[in-house]
Amino acid sequence: MKNIKKIISLVIAALMLAALASCNGTGTDNTTSPATGTADNTSKTYKVGICNYVDDASLNQIVANIKSQLEKIGTEKNVKFDIEYDNCNADKNVLSQIITNFVAEKVDLMVGVATPVATAMQAATAENKIPVVFSAVSDPMSVELVSSLEKPGANITGTSDFLNTDAIFDIMFAQNPDIKTVGLLYDVGQDSSATPIASAKAYLDKKGVAYKEYTGTTVDEVRLAAQSAVLDKVDAVFTPTDNTIMKSELSIYETFAQAKIPHYTGADSFALNGAFMGYGVDYANLGVETANMVADILINGKNPGDIPVMTFDNGTATVNTDICKELGLDYDAVAKTFAPFCTKVQPIQTAEEFEN
Repeated sequence: MKNIKKIISLVIAALMLAALASCNGTGTDNTTSPATGTADNTSKTYKVGICNYVDDASLNQIVANIKSQLEKIGTEKNVKFDIEYDNCNADKNVLSQIITNFVAEKVDLMVGVATPVATAMQAATAENKIPVVFSAVSDPMSVELVSSLEKPGANITGTSDFLNTDAIFDIMFAQNPDIKTVGLLYDVGQDSSATPIASAKAYLDKKGVAYKEYTGTTVDEVRLAAQSAVLDKVDAVFTPTDNTIMKSELSIYETFAQAKIPHYTGADSFALNGAFMGYGVDYANLGVETANMVADILINGKNPGDIPVMTFDNGTATVNTDICKELGLDYDAVAKTFAPFCTKVQPIQTAEEFEN
């Protein structure tokens, strides 16, 4: 009798241990719900390291939309994205440390916002092959980030904010056909500016219009460059998607507006910060599509090198209505002039950041 009781006790103990093990399952294993009999997928967590190049309206908009889109995808797909975010503020040493930290923390994927971050991440992952998705890289071919736009190769892909420089100048001369001299304002150290500035010179040379170059690598230098352009009495100023000038726009827009010089630029964030016009991609959508690429790689197992670089229609002109008034222009008349050269013309008022 004692032996029977002992056997029964052992059986009960074994059943209890089995039930306890079943309740304590972790990771990506599937269990069966006793109520429904269906599979209950335990969420998987992916660690994503995001580094931003500088604190400016366009790049911040990209980061905000990457985060919100990944959160949305996580809810839909029952996964979690553990995001490690940092900003190097254009400091190469800080950038290197951020990437080193990402590697040490064993992130599953890195996101590099702007060309300098993307190129640094590419170099740092050459051996460990951590996937890299870039965003806001204007010319990924010229900086040798990818083998081709259709098939990037290696462990990298991303989204490009390639700028159609000719389209901006078509708009500029439609607004004022009598322009004699154009100021080219940019940072010579920005890779994103090299190709569009070369294109701008070619356009102006062909048209027989003079141009003067004004450069700066800091906010103070850009402020001085803007003052020089005013003293030289240029008729208009052009800036591509240059992060240094973007960071400085709030410090220079009044200089141009008071001198009645329209500032034509390569992103809507410039117009938000006081430029006359920003022409280019929708940076909110750029962030969303970057997040979709991240999810495709981590959730669906896609190889980054096989995912084509995504480019966008640079067809939206964003016009600052405050600056229109200061330049003595009527927004409705300006929008009508711009319309044949754009897919959309939209107004904006001066502010520091986009509203969420």
